[in-house]
Amino acid sequence: MAGPGAAGQHDTWVQGHHLRVTRRISHVAGFDDAPFPRAHRGDVLVVGTVFAGTRLEGVISTRVRRDGINATERLVRSLVESRFFPQLQAILLQGIAFAGFNVVDLDALQRQAGLPVLVVARHPPDLAAIRRALLEHVPGGRRKWRLIEAAGPMEHIAGVQVQRQGLDPEGARILIEALQIHGKLPEPLRAAHLIAGGIAAGESRHRP
Repeated sequence: MAGPGAAGQHDTWVQGHHLRVTRRISHVAGFDDAPFPRAHRGDVLVVGTVFAGTRLEGVISTRVRRDGINATERLVRSLVESRFFPQLQAILLQGIAFAGFNVVDLDALQRQAGLPVLVVARHPPDLAAIRRALLEHVPGGRRKWRLIEAAGPMEHIAGVQVQRQGLDPEGARILIEALQIHGKLPEPLRAAHLIAGGIAAGESRHRP
């Protein structure tokens, strides 16, 4: 496993151009949403943790609409308006959708933030069930399904499932392994999960 904050050379995409970037990825933001009741309508808390290597540097937050369309815009705003943004080098998301089916446009997030984006999940998603739910029950579901398709298939990298935007497989592996401190889930996502759950429910209840 790589040392704290150790990510090697990688390719990245900046404003649609393929650039070779040689640097260590050490400053990362990881986002997860808070739990909410099944009957809830309205906004849902999303927590972002900012790490410098393996050290928690700060916490940012935003709110996105349940089954809405504003997740991408809210994530970008929370990042670029944060005092941590000038040092950030990558974004991690626990899943491609927040607050139910508020699907993130990975390409837009990467372009607007100018940072590589990794979606990380413990297990492969049930795409057939997701497609059926989107097309049959969610307003704007066809557009949301196209965003999921555009993100590409999940890949098995470093023991987790990953979708990549702006980072090659080797760069993704090195980054994830450097942040796997207490299990397979990268620490920024584990911490975001714990904090979001603690705020919403009074304590963190589910395994991160």
